[in-house]
Amino acid sequence: MHLRLRLDGQTPRRWHVRLAERIVALGGVTLEIDARPGPGGLPDTAALLFRLEALLNRRPLAGLWSPVDPAALAAFPPPSARAPDLVIDLCGDVEPDGGLRIWRLAYDGRSGEDALLSVLLAGRSPIGTLAEGGRVVSGGRFGTEAGGVALTSFEDSLARATTLIVSALRGAGPNGFIAASASEPKEALPTLRLGAATLGKRAARMLAWSIVRRLYHLCYRAPHWRVGWRARDGGPDLVDLRAHPAGGWRDLPDDGHRFYADPFPIDHAGGTVLFVEDYPHATGKAIISAVAFGKDGPRGTPVPVLEEPHHLSYPFVFERDGAFWMVPESCANDTIDLYRSTAFPGGWVKEATLVSGVTASDATLVEQGGRWWLFATVRDSPAVVGAEWGLGAFSDALHLWSAPDFRGPWTAHPANPVLVDIASARPAGRIVARDGALIRPVQDCRRGYGAALALARIDRLDGEGYAQTVETILEAGPDWKGSRLHTLNRSAGFEFIDGSARAPRYR
Repeated sequence: MHLRLRLDGQTPRRWHVRLAERIVALGGVTLEIDARPGPGGLPDTAALLFRLEALLNRRPLAGLWSPVDPAALAAFPPPSARAPDLVIDLCGDVEPDGGLRIWRLAYDGRSGEDALLSVLLAGRSPIGTLAEGGRVVSGGRFGTEAGGVALTSFEDSLARATTLIVSALRGAGPNGFIAASASEPKEALPTLRLGAATLGKRAARMLAWSIVRRLYHLCYRAPHWRVGWRARDGGPDLVDLRAHPAGGWRDLPDDGHRFYADPFPIDHAGGTVLFVEDYPHATGKAIISAVAFGKDGPRGTPVPVLEEPHHLSYPFVFERDGAFWMVPESCANDTIDLYRSTAFPGGWVKEATLVSGVTASDATLVEQGGRWWLFATVRDSPAVVGAEWGLGAFSDALHLWSAPDFRGPWTAHPANPVLVDIASARPAGRIVARDGALIRPVQDCRRGYGAALALARIDRLDGEGYAQTVETILEAGPDWKGSRLHTLNRSAGFEFIDGSARAPRYR
């Protein structure tokens, strides 16, 4: 296939080089690059903004946004007289002369680096689309875990734009990316203004916020999560209610020096055992702990049951074939691992690595139609992209695997990632059957990691595609104090959620 890549902006950037390399790595591709200065470039003041943010947030400045010498593209020839089979247009200035096929990349309807930065500075999650004429080839809602930091948000979006393009060339779209976000009505894209006065005001706000954030960390241990629970007493759960229960929630106490999160209950011996992420602030590395629940609530405090050299969280626990199994999140190890209990609720031994070489978050299993399915959001791996930076967000790209048995072998879905949406990709608890449908709790991270909880109905789940519809969004508020709502799970007698809390250091 003969492709032409039309660059945006006045100068090539590292993301252009990486995109070109990943296109060629697909195989069977001849790629030429039109690197003429084009519209949609970043203003010069954007570099100053990024430098200020890198300084205040103590992060490296170099990354996907960084300009490169044009010689970095020397491996790719310039446009030839031969018409390409397809033009990938990043700046929006290629005309369809002579029936030329064009895929045009846009952010909220407009192309170019300045369009992307405009969306981010307006506080919105960019809706990226790759369109041919009026038809969306692939699209999704990009996200970041660093909301408010334009530099990181910008690079996370560039990484996900690369995902859209490369996946579409693999033939994964449109089946894999037609999310509701791609067709949502959007407000007019604001004009990017980064003059000296605007930049000065933004710098002052960033400095003030940086001071406030550091003062907060002096007074409180953060981030700090808490687990909420309630006895169901045979009544409806949140999937039925689509709202917080009238009786509210009770906290699972912590000592302030650690937090509990990611509650996963399971029924055992006539009661409930709750597994949680147990995060001691002193170590900065979580383990898995468990506590038994009686009819009146927890019997004691969570005790450690599983620890590894790497961080563990999201203890997806289930019972099968007369044994208890767990798939905890181990993205710090770039694996999805299966454990078996030899002395429940402890005695966990590693049984198998289900998937390796992936930075996968919140792996969630469900059995449907005679097959097992594994859901997780995946960040780009350094082994795949050949770099330690610009890997994209952890929470906006949903991948699927399937297997005849939960022990494997697991096969990646051909349309991966099957969904790009910061508002509904990342799992948030067990998938439940309700009224003939599968309901998937998901994290809505548009206002930050774990900011809200949503319930999505699975409309399609097979070897050819995946589709879902978000039906309900639940947020923190009077019935669940704090700023975040993160996970939802239930047992026969109890229901659990988690979200943010404050832990004063004087405790």
